[in-house]
Amino acid sequence: MPRRLSFRRRWATAVRWPFGVGLAAWRYMWRVTAVHRWEMAGSLPADSPPPLPDGVSREDVLTPGDGVGPLVHRIYRTRIVGSALSPETLMERLRQDLDQVAPSEFASFQKVEGHAPLALGDEYVVRMPGPWDGPVRVIAATPTSFRLGTLAGHLEAGQIEFRAGAEHRALHFEIESWARSADRFSDALYSHLRLAKEVQLHMWVSVVGKVAALAHGRSEGGVVVTTRRVDPAAEEGGQAPNRRVARRLAALAERPVNFDTSRLDEYTPETGWHRDDMIEPLPREAPGPPRPRGSWELARQLVMGYQLADPYQVRAVYDGDSPFEGRDMLLRIRFAVLRFGVGVRIGESYDVSQDLDGRPVRIYGWFYDTLEGHFEEGRMHYEVWKWLDSGDVEFRLHAVSRPARGGPWVLRTGFRLVGRVNQLQFYRRVCRRARRLTEAQLEVERAVAAAAGGSS
Repeated sequence: MPRRLSFRRRWATAVRWPFGVGLAAWRYMWRVTAVHRWEMAGSLPADSPPPLPDGVSREDVLTPGDGVGPLVHRIYRTRIVGSALSPETLMERLRQDLDQVAPSEFASFQKVEGHAPLALGDEYVVRMPGPWDGPVRVIAATPTSFRLGTLAGHLEAGQIEFRAGAEHRALHFEIESWARSADRFSDALYSHLRLAKEVQLHMWVSVVGKVAALAHGRSEGGVVVTTRRVDPAAEEGGQAPNRRVARRLAALAERPVNFDTSRLDEYTPETGWHRDDMIEPLPREAPGPPRPRGSWELARQLVMGYQLADPYQVRAVYDGDSPFEGRDMLLRIRFAVLRFGVGVRIGESYDVSQDLDGRPVRIYGWFYDTLEGHFEEGRMHYEVWKWLDSGDVEFRLHAVSRPARGGPWVLRTGFRLVGRVNQLQFYRRVCRRARRLTEAQLEVERAVAAAAGGSS
């Protein structure tokens, strides 16, 4: 079977495209599997794919360096309960025929040569009812996993890995990918029109569901999809996506804080200020100091990286090489059809242990102040607490704010009209992301530990 279809076959599959998309859209809208999607800003080398193994042909293999646009690191994860299979048996069944877990209305996995179970060096083509295919090669394989590399002609440049493990009388199954768009057309579909992104999500969520059925079990809690996006500028040590945004970021250095920080204690509701405090419980730990790679430490990393704001609504642009304390950040905000940017400056960060009402607690946190031109005036604290006597871990948000007295009239007026409702909604979403992202990262840590234990 050739990697590329003949003209006649490609024309026939193109004719099927509208019907395939229509059926996929219908199943997408009526999907009963719960999908929990979390997006974060990524960084290198943490979100780089594994190196290509030695001894595997590199002919026609596309690496992320061959692609365009952002590098997207994504994990689709589920917990399968009610299955009597071991991870090795599940993966052996999957290797027998990849097409058995394909979403039949939209794609099929076809082996280029032979019908034997998947093995190192084998090539497959993901056939879709449209004018493109997805050739891949098996570049790594173990009893509990296999990894595919994309080949010339694929929409993406990168790798994707399928793996299974066992934990607490259940299976966990994951699909992890590291890829950039192979060309500008694909990048436009994925990053701007978002068409390919939703199609891809539907496809792999469907595969995860079919794997659970293959294991004769069920997916508990749905599918968790974690996405870490590394913009091209970040790959070069910066965070600004283009020169215009870079100039706006640099201009923040000349802007002062837009309120008197020495009078914070005087800013009360009676004087026209809002004081908001929210607490979100995070997964508990054992009593005592924070555990390595435990709930407190993982939440601390999320807070340090400004990962708690939904990047679809608020994306922070900053110079990653600048000192953390005193760093200027340009917050690029999306509200309905509007796009605008405001500046903030990070103040003090702190990591302290103290006694509160006779209870020992470890606290990590930092705050930022709003700059001139912002539609708000005030200070925002992000903190992670661990009560050492009980092991309880908490995310805490504390904010002091009021509508700005200066800055662009349109932003100030809009914030006075609808800002308070959206402000509180933003705070609640930040707290919810703190909990769910910490839970997701703990699942990754448990899966890594289980895989390491199984391979030792």
